Amino acid sequence: MIYRHPERDQIRIEDVLSALGSPVRLAAVRVLDSGGEHNCGSVLTTIGVTAKSTMTHHWRVLRDSGVIRQQPSGRENLLRLRREDLDARYPGLLDAVLAGARDDETLEPATLSPAAD
Repeated sequence: MIYRHPERDQIRIEDVLSALGSPVRLAAVRVLDSGGEHNCGSVLTTIGVTAKSTMTHHWRVLRDSGVIRQQPSGRENLLRLRREDLDARYPGLLDAVLAGARDDETLEPATLSPAAD
């Protein structure tokens, strides 16, 4: 199977933000941010997702938005974050989103609740 990936100049901010707005997809992007290519199974194991069929949808959203590149390799797919394209198109965006995700992880659950007036 050959996947369609948008060219750099076809990547749209609203698609990228929508793709990164899902906690599952954001977790996958955080894994891919370590660099290089990763097979789908290793990403699933790392983020704790067991339903491969659910991730098929998430991979498509990330791929169609221009966040990842997905390439068949035998019976698997290899995934790579399109950091260079995203950084060229929207400098600092990916770093800000990933830093925000790390910061949110460190918040106490009570801090996430709206403050009482």
